[in-house]
Formats: sequence, structure tokens, C-alpha cells
Amino acid sequence: MTVSINRRTFSIGTGALALAAAGLSPAHAQQAFFRIGTGGTSGTYYPVGGLIANAISATGPAGVEGLVATATSSNGSVANISAIQSGASESGFTQSDVAYWAYSGTGLYEGKPKADDLRLIATLYPETIHLVARADAGIKTVADLKGKRVSLDEPGSGTIVDARLVLGAYGLTEKDVQPEYLKPGPAGERLQDGAMDAYFFVGGYPTGAIVELASTNNITLVPITGPEADKLLSEQKFFSADTVPEGTYKNVGETKTISVAAQWVTSAKQTDDLVYKIVKSLYSDATQKALQAGHAKGKLITLQNAVTSAGIPFHPGAEKFYKEVGALK
Repeated sequence: MTVSINRRTFSIGTGALALAAAGLSPAHAQQAFFRIGTGGTSGTYYPVGGLIANAISATGPAGVEGLVATATSSNGSVANISAIQSGASESGFTQSDVAYWAYSGTGLYEGKPKADDLRLIATLYPETIHLVARADAGIKTVADLKGKRVSLDEPGSGTIVDARLVLGAYGLTEKDVQPEYLKPGPAGERLQDGAMDAYFFVGGYPTGAIVELASTNNITLVPITGPEADKLLSEQKFFSADTVPEGTYKNVGETKTISVAAQWVTSAKQTDDLVYKIVKSLYSDATQKALQAGHAKGKLITLQNAVTSAGIPFHPGAEKFYKEVGALK
């Protein structure tokens, strides 16, 4: 937590210093703050969010004048949508399935108020469902999880939703495993100590927590394939087939699995002008170079991917930009 606070303070401080160096007070620059809810610090959302925040801020390579964007750690997709709804955050990252359910009041949000003012800024990159297991746990398929000690991630995360769907596809429920509810970092520590057999994590590969775990421990990725996975793909259109390439994690071979899309969402309450400028900055040549150099998933944050998997409406500011550049008609 201390690290997150220090990073946020640093981002705000450097933004103010840059404005002062330019001879502008925050008031004259009409300084605006734009928070990006991400995920746990050991996942993929947090570093990618930090890259984007630095890039679109006034101090970025093609930043928005007067803007101070910060990436904040959180419990993930569901928590980020809640923060947007309450006004505690201007924007956040979420899985495409969770965004659709929140907007439509279905799935995880059945019986709850619809988040009908949720709007899409951009689809960022595929998020792979990792099912990480100890190499000596005897887990070759999802069905082998029965009776095992399995972490499904924290309540409020998108991972726990998809973990339940995957278990269900193979005829399992949480009652069929010994469930725990931990983020990938703590789950990996318990796996390393022999106190955990496997854990789910949804995020872009390579993810730091799994890279670190694989560097000192024998792990495997359990494939999510077969007729069960095919049925899941046909029923839940927000899932796609995916493959983790060999060597992504030390001593782990190519693994077939499934994925959702990572999306950056906001509220319809955000002004069209601000969101337009943010999206224009995100897809500028300078920002694209910074993203590509900063993280493996940065290479996938492209204009081509931006308009895919749109299960909720685009924010009008984003839509305006995409239409101007021909990405949307």
C-alpha cells in the first residue's frame, strides 16, 4: 500500500512541477485529475495503467494539457466499476464480460441496478485465463481440481467470476474444491509453500507474479480445452480461444486456454472534450512508442484493437475520435 501511495504522490507532484516549470499555475492550466482504477500491484492492470497514466498526463510525450492522470491499485474489474459509479474514480480497467454484465444488469449483476451510464474508452488487449498449478500437484485438466486447494481470487475481481464459469463448464462448483480467495501474489506464496495446489488469474501474459513464481518453482499452466471449453466459448461470447506461447514462463510449454478482453471504461458524466483528448493522446505516435517499450501488452494497445469486443456503448468523446480516424463508421 505504501508503494502505491508513493507512486500516486509522485505522479501528482511531477505533474505540478512540470506545470510550474512551464510558467503555469494549476489554476491557469485548468488542471484536471483523472484516476484509472487498475488491479493488484502484482498483476498486469497496474503496470499498464501506470504507463497509460504517465503517457496521457500533461508531462507525457503527447499528453493532455493540464491533465494529471494516476493509476490506483484496486481489487479489479468489479471494484473499478463500483468506484466509477460512486464517483470515487473517473475511470478504470475491467474485463469485457464484467462490463457487459454491469451495463445490462445480467450475469454477476442479475437483480442489481444496471450501470447504464458505463461507457467504453477503449478495448486494450486480450486477458488470458491462467490456471497455475504446482507441477507435482497432479493437475492435468480442470476436472483434476476436484478436492484440491484452489484460489479463485478476491471477491470483487473479474477473475473470480470467470473461475466459477470455468469450473461450471467442467461440472464443478466451489463446493467441489477447497476454495480460497487470494490475489495472485499471496496465492503464489501459498503455492510455493505447498499450502496451495492451484490458482486462477485472469490477465495479460506475461504477468509479473507468475514470472517470479516460475523463476524459482516448478509450475505448470493447466489447459482449458476440450468439448467443455468449446461449449463455454459458444455460450459466453465474450470469451475467445487463446494460447500462452512456450517460454512465456520458465519451463512452461505452450498452453491452450481462453481469454476475455481488457477494457478501459468511464462514466457518461465525463465530458466529451476530455475523453476525446485522452483517446487522441493514447493513440498518438509518441504514446504508442512509449507503450510498446514499456510493457509486453503495450504492443497490443492499438487502434485496431480499440474498437473490438464493444459490449457497451463507447463514450461520445471516444466515438468521435474513432470516427475521425476511420476506426468506426
